[in-house]
Amino acid sequence: MDGVAVISDSADTAKIEVQPVGTRRQRNEFIQLPWKLYAGDPNWVPPLIGQQRELLNFKAHPFYNDAEIQTFLAYRQGEPIGRIAAIVNHAHNRQAGERRGFFGFFECIDDQPTADALFLAVRTWLADRNMEHIRGPVNPSLNYECGLLIDGFDSAPFFLMTYNPPYYVRLLENVGLYKAQDMYAFWGHIDMLSTLDEKVAFIAQQSQERFNVHVRQLDVNRFREEVEMFLDIYNRSLVATWGFVPMSNSETKHMAAGLRRLIVPELTQIAEIEGQPVGVAFCLPDFNPRIKEINGRLFPFGFIKLLRDRRSIPRVRLISTNVIPEFQRWGISLVLLRSLAFKILQSKVQEVEFSWVLESNSLSRASLERGGAKLTKTYRLYDGSVLAQ
Repeated sequence: MDGVAVISDSADTAKIEVQPVGTRRQRNEFIQLPWKLYAGDPNWVPPLIGQQRELLNFKAHPFYNDAEIQTFLAYRQGEPIGRIAAIVNHAHNRQAGERRGFFGFFECIDDQPTADALFLAVRTWLADRNMEHIRGPVNPSLNYECGLLIDGFDSAPFFLMTYNPPYYVRLLENVGLYKAQDMYAFWGHIDMLSTLDEKVAFIAQQSQERFNVHVRQLDVNRFREEVEMFLDIYNRSLVATWGFVPMSNSETKHMAAGLRRLIVPELTQIAEIEGQPVGVAFCLPDFNPRIKEINGRLFPFGFIKLLRDRRSIPRVRLISTNVIPEFQRWGISLVLLRSLAFKILQSKVQEVEFSWVLESNSLSRASLERGGAKLTKTYRLYDGSVLAQ
């Protein structure tokens, strides 16, 4: 498959040619295609171009120390009309005992033959590497942006969440993919804090007293150590979670460096027992309106607009509340969320999105629903066979 074009003929379309991305020009076309496809869509948020280059391995990223990727572009009459990436995550396959490939970074015009040709290229590339199953979309794994939006198209996504047109659902299901797992985004407003269930507050108080939990915010003077500590708790807490693969040490260090200027310290709450961190609630401001303003370009001056006065941003995304396995189901997460709620009430934050929450995570879903949070968006991960055509 490598270096060989895939040709698709259709009675109602001109020839579709799929090529593996190899040249600098093709890399630029791959990155720029969404600007063409989403022109005029008020809810689309452009990616940060520099970050995209890394996640696609156009520029070195530590995820690919233990993974492979091949990107493809679909052309019609010389114009790019679709794109996709085929990914082999060796860490996933070792942990799960599978031969599973992944797809991601999918974008396409509303044309089934184009989608068919793109997935044929991905499946062929994965089959050449002895993969049997396929899952996605992941960009490039579940530790980054992932999932196809299937419900909630009426509003823009929060920071680091995906967005796509409704017709993508049809394109993916018509190439033989089927639901593997849904993921949910819940929305809340600060006005809801006054109506929180008293029983929830009571459980949090009892847990804090029982385990003598001390909660503090992130220490900016020890920033790298603090973020690496959070990512360590993240890895340990999710070990039994569907589809999860821990980040490598090099990924952890890379992500810590990237988060330095994005974090608002008081929006990261750390629970300690006997001086040892056991849980973290981690929020980031919703930078998406600013990313739209700079059109995904940090240079020459976009980074100044992106990062100015982060505390004035009125929306935040609660990315994760993680507790190490020994203390899960003992109310530590409620202790963290109560402390975070106090900080939010003292800030300029008005809205919070809790995302993403796995469909199979019934405990978190029930807690959010009990607290009054509203389900606003649903994202889906798809599975399929590499050999299906």
